[in-house]
Amino acid sequence: MRMRAARLIKMVLLLQSRPTMTASELARELEVSERTVTRDAQALSEAGVPVYAERGRAGGYRLVGGYRTRLTGLGRGEAEALFLSGVPGALREMGLEDIASAARLKVSAALLPSLRDAPRTAAQRFHLDAPAWFREPAAPALLPVIADAVWDDRRLSARYRRGEREVTRELEPYGLVLKAGVWYLCARVGGTEAGAGTEAGAGAGPGAGAEPGAGAGAFRTYRIDRFVGAEAMKDRFVRDEDFDLPAFWGAQAERFARSILRAEVVLRLSEAGVRDLPYAVDPVAARDALADVPEPDGAGWVTVTLRVESEDVAHTQLAALGPEAEVLSPVTLRERFAAAAVRLTELYGRREG
Repeated sequence: MRMRAARLIKMVLLLQSRPTMTASELARELEVSERTVTRDAQALSEAGVPVYAERGRAGGYRLVGGYRTRLTGLGRGEAEALFLSGVPGALREMGLEDIASAARLKVSAALLPSLRDAPRTAAQRFHLDAPAWFREPAAPALLPVIADAVWDDRRLSARYRRGEREVTRELEPYGLVLKAGVWYLCARVGGTEAGAGTEAGAGAGPGAGAEPGAGAGAFRTYRIDRFVGAEAMKDRFVRDEDFDLPAFWGAQAERFARSILRAEVVLRLSEAGVRDLPYAVDPVAARDALADVPEPDGAGWVTVTLRVESEDVAHTQLAALGPEAEVLSPVTLRERFAAAAVRLTELYGRREG
């Protein structure tokens, strides 16, 4: 009975959102047979909902008598922006696709007739593809369970991989972040434990390592693909209203970026090298290096100190700058570039025939 009631409501919303729908269109949307659509339309009519059936080849079902609720305060730009706010892939991975679809349908049904095409025009003009290039996105198996706990403010009993061992924690799951195709959980730690910061095992991004220094009650970031078990508990937690998820994530992400920059390189950069540095290396490192650029020398070059993850990473990144950057130190890195330059000279100095 409950399932049929939900289907009848959806049928009304579909008919509110479009002038006319055929039995086959309704059957496809409602995932039932055309015979069931006929029975449901009759049931709605008997319940006082003015569903009118038009016979014939071009016929179908429609609502008469202005049977609809309208959101008269929305303009076209606002309506289109509203339908841009959904991220279909992320909603699907969290198990919220059906709920989001129903919500969009309700809003669409309530819009003025002149705005009914807002969902279509928005979808034709913007699409978000969150994962990074050259990687096959895979939603963590436990993401729907964790997402349910986040939306319902329920404490979470979780087990996750931390290095070579598994750790059990009781968490207050505050929010989810999808970064370059990787899902993270921002949570406050319950119970009594040592350590704070980020601690979800090896891997890229906040949540990749552990940062000691605080105990229970600290907020942390966890990579969800490191979880091996998660179960929402019966009791709910009281949210800290001062917690700001975007601000927390931004601070964690920048702190992580700085934490992996463990070495330094002294560089001379041409004007073009200064311009291109942020595109070749970590943006945080480039911003720090260029924060206080000294006066150019007689050749128009400047000398800066750049923090890097390692000498190997620096060699790969700085090679993109070509002759617009000169490594002054460390000596070992300078020698690697000098050797590469000799090899390039030999390679390009050869002439065929």
